[in-house]
Amino acid sequence: MNDLTCQELVEIVTEYLDGTLSPADRQRFDEHLAGCEGCTSYVAQIEKVVELTGTLEADDLAPDARETLLAEFRAWKDS
Repeated sequence: MNDLTCQELVEIVTEYLDGTLSPADRQRFDEHLAGCEGCTSYVAQIEKVVELTGTLEADDLAPDARETLLAEFRAWKDS
């Protein structure tokens, strides 16, 4: 089984929190968290954001805010 990298963990954290990872990927994720303090902190931060914001629907965002967020995400993904 391949070790999960920090970058891969970041890319699948939503699926992890939603409980939609396959059992094998969930195991890889948990094993990575057990040995990576940075990713453990990252997941805890994401969990806190979800807790504090609740459910956010696309229609809840102003169009300009949505476009700004999408542009930032695209820039981050391309870097």
